[in-house]
Amino acid sequence: MRKLFYFITVVITILGMTACSGSKNVAYIQDAGEVDMTGYMQTTPLYDAQILPKDLLTITVVATDPEAVKPFNLTVPSLTTGSSTYSQPSLQKYLVDNNGQINFPVVGMVTLSGLTKRQAEQKITDLLLKYLKEPPVVTVSFVNYKISVLGEVARPNTFTIQNEKVNIFEALAMAGDMTIYGRRDNVKIIREDTNGNQHVIVLNLNDPTVIYSPFYFLQQNDVVYVEPNKTKAKSSEIGSATSLWISGTSILISLAGLLVNILSK
Repeated sequence: MRKLFYFITVVITILGMTACSGSKNVAYIQDAGEVDMTGYMQTTPLYDAQILPKDLLTITVVATDPEAVKPFNLTVPSLTTGSSTYSQPSLQKYLVDNNGQINFPVVGMVTLSGLTKRQAEQKITDLLLKYLKEPPVVTVSFVNYKISVLGEVARPNTFTIQNEKVNIFEALAMAGDMTIYGRRDNVKIIREDTNGNQHVIVLNLNDPTVIYSPFYFLQQNDVVYVEPNKTKAKSSEIGSATSLWISGTSILISLAGLLVNILSK
């Protein structure tokens, strides 16, 4: 009885130590008060999304003379849901091709890849000055700014971002946060650059300086993957091994019962 009590005490102690060590990796942005952030704050620029190939844009041109800018505001009819009639037309959407260009009415091919919205608006404004008597007001907006979050999160999904600005923590919040089994120190971002090359970026969300990383803010079409920790991996292995063991044991018991029946006759 004493040996059994001693064994149970040891097991509980080991489990407690394991739980405590594991909980250290659960919190985000650890020991922030011990890190000098001054240098990071001075060198981190404000984030502004850049236009990439395959982005879908709307471009609005406004001036005091609506007729003068009408050729630059193409519209397409919108089909009413559940009927064959057309409702209020919507603005033409421009797909940025693999060369980073769009075909803008009257002007022709315009390269926008790599530009921020403000830079793209200024570039289109400059191009339209030769067609208009006054500088127009140009507004560029993303239509398909979205990110995907998968792995050890509560609600993996693809999310559309309305304000075209989202950081890694906001993305995880939209996915219901990481589960207890997600690795905070090894979050992967899969990103495609302007040349179509795929990159895997690793972020340590336990590190307080992660908020100053150039990858802290996500780009459109980024995929965030949360890797399972060792506990989840081991439990998965144990679950598979247990299933195989139970299946093997059941087969052996069945064979033993069959042999007993045969030998008893």
